Amino acid sequence: MLINLSELNTPNVYFTMTQTVLPRPIAWVLSENQDGSLNLAPFSYFNAVCSDPPLVMISIGLQDDGSHKDTLRNALERPELVIHIASSDQLPDLNLSSATLPPGVSEVEAGNLELSDVENFRLPRLKNCKVAFMSRVHKIEQIGTCNQQHLVFAEVDTVYVSEDCVEYDAKNRLSILADRIRPLSRLGASAYASFGEVMIAKRPA
Repeated sequence: MLINLSELNTPNVYFTMTQTVLPRPIAWVLSENQDGSLNLAPFSYFNAVCSDPPLVMISIGLQDDGSHKDTLRNALERPELVIHIASSDQLPDLNLSSATLPPGVSEVEAGNLELSDVENFRLPRLKNCKVAFMSRVHKIEQIGTCNQQHLVFAEVDTVYVSEDCVEYDAKNRLSILADRIRPLSRLGASAYASFGEVMIAKRPA
């Protein structure tokens, strides 16, 4: 079956893309609202894109009414972001944070989520997330028809990894254990994937 995307409207292009580019990592993004409360929202158009400088990219669309989503507005006005990798058992909390709440209502407070301060970073992280990237906005670019999509490039300052997900080998090299993080990933529509089997294939010489 060939699907010609030029023959589809934008919602159906999105529906097709999100069901075929899979699984996708999820950025669970904490940002600060204008009133000082904390916003929390998941985005699955997300990945690492550069190592020097260390950048991740989050693609954020507009609200149905054409206005900026809270995360985008916060990133434009206050450049700090804490980007979490949720574990599979955190799906209920992550899904709850995707709800559209009235302005000024914090998803962190609505979900009764615990926070933990981060040394030398202004914003806290979610206490129960095993991975968090303390980041600052590097650049924001508008793309797409009528500039309706925003690419937020965030430069990672420090990375938090839970101690129970870290080991050192005989040569004292750091190893981060994905099977202990159990990262949650996104499929199409309302479908998610939990972490499965780890397969190793060394790159040919």
